[in-house]
Amino acid sequence: MIMKSKREKLDKEKRRKARTRARIFGTASRPRLSVYRSNKHLFLQLIDDEAGKTLLSLTDDREREEGGKKNKAFEAGKKLAELAKKTGVKSVVFDRGGYLYHGRVKAVADGAREGGLIF
Repeated sequence: MIMKSKREKLDKEKRRKARTRARIFGTASRPRLSVYRSNKHLFLQLIDDEAGKTLLSLTDDREREEGGKKNKAFEAGKKLAELAKKTGVKSVVFDRGGYLYHGRVKAVADGAREGGLIF
């Protein structure tokens, strides 16, 4: 078995993210819902790429849910949807940031959909 270096792994992650971002573009009426996943937390943003502005941002560190990271991700997605609806956003473009649509990233999407966002 050949072990990949950390540099090769980071390069692959950058290429995946760039490939995803090449197809996704957010506007003021339909912003991009960007997900960044660290080992402990999730960072969510609604971004208007035309103006180059972040409309709304949220982290899951304030959520005090039991049941682990997936449950916190679901609740963070739901809360983001509620805040987005207050600002007048009903529809978004989902940017998974090169991560697999699985686990916490999928939980964010499910929570946002349950909260009323359309994508």
